[in-house]
Amino acid sequence: AVVSTQSGHYGRELTAVHRASRSTRPDKARRLGYKKKQGMVIYRTRVKRGGRKRPVAKGICYGKPKSAGVKSLKFQRSIQSVAEERVGRACGGLRVLNSYWVGADAVYKYYEVICVDPAHKCIRRDPRINWIVGAVHKHRELRAVTSAGKKNRGMGKGHKFSKVIGSSR
Repeated sequence: AVVSTQSGHYGRELTAVHRASRSTRPDKARRLGYKKKQGMVIYRTRVKRGGRKRPVAKGICYGKPKSAGVKSLKFQRSIQSVAEERVGRACGGLRVLNSYWVGADAVYKYYEVICVDPAHKCIRRDPRINWIVGAVHKHRELRAVTSAGKKNRGMGKGHKFSKVIGSSR
């Protein structure tokens, strides 16, 4: 039940969303925009693996057979975007920048989420990251504007996405 990494152990004995003192994968974190500076923090979170079970009483789905399934359903968004959402809700004053996979065991997948404090002077004065301070970037993770969320929306650049209009795919 313990996922071991080079920087030590973490596992189920910690809370589902907790602050990480340092990145488990600093190379990956830096590629995604992380800098070891004041105002940037990393939160580690775990999400249950597997598909989505339909929440119906006693497993009974009324209606047409097409909508009768309980087990073999898949959640529309990725587990990574769910992880980002949970961190974003737990840390309402921070902005979610990006996230990456750090490990998995039989029950959970573990992700580290890069968060930015928009009120911190070090962030507000840095021209490379102060775009995230604007009010339009509040709760990017809830609106699927982060990298993991965009993958599900079918948004992208290039010839494959020429017919995509907004959220229509």
